[in-house]
Amino acid sequence: MKIGLFFGSFNPIHNGHLIIANHILNQGIVKKIWFVISPQNPLKDKSSLLNEFDRLHLVKLAIEDNPALQASQIEFQLPRPSYTIDTLAYLKEKYPSHDFSIIMGGDNLMSFHKWKNYQRLIENHNLIVYKRSETDQIPTSLDFASNKIQLLDVPLLGISASLIRKTLKDKKSIKYLVPEKVNDYIKSTGYYK
Repeated sequence: MKIGLFFGSFNPIHNGHLIIANHILNQGIVKKIWFVISPQNPLKDKSSLLNEFDRLHLVKLAIEDNPALQASQIEFQLPRPSYTIDTLAYLKEKYPSHDFSIIMGGDNLMSFHKWKNYQRLIENHNLIVYKRSETDQIPTSLDFASNKIQLLDVPLLGISASLIRKTLKDKKSIKYLVPEKVNDYIKSTGYYK
């Protein structure tokens, strides 16, 4: 089965993530999308991260009504920081019949050469790259592998997890930025304040 792996901190998950996932599913590139919650991204500051199990719970709330979407805590049991190449090796061993593609924003593609064993990643997996801005393009250093990179136009929204965290910190509403169940849960727990 073709599975798209949507890696991220999802700190918190928001409607932008869900719109991107739905758009990719509509393209027929993959049959299912797994949201892989990263406990610690090696390229990000972890001080602003909500606990990984709380972020996992928010993802589950956001996608519970869509059987094509799944929350994955696979990286919770792997060494930290988590590297995509190690996660994929583990997943390939655990699910040998699945064909995994990596879903990433165009901004991540610009720093892709900094990823651990990025050459092996691109040799063995397709990259589904969604544009985060009109200027996103495949860096010339990756042109050799452009047949493994699918650049998609998705609806561009100015929603980001950092905007949501700031809005909450400013004691303002995040209604319509996140799914209703996620909004209700964040309000009831006081996350990100």
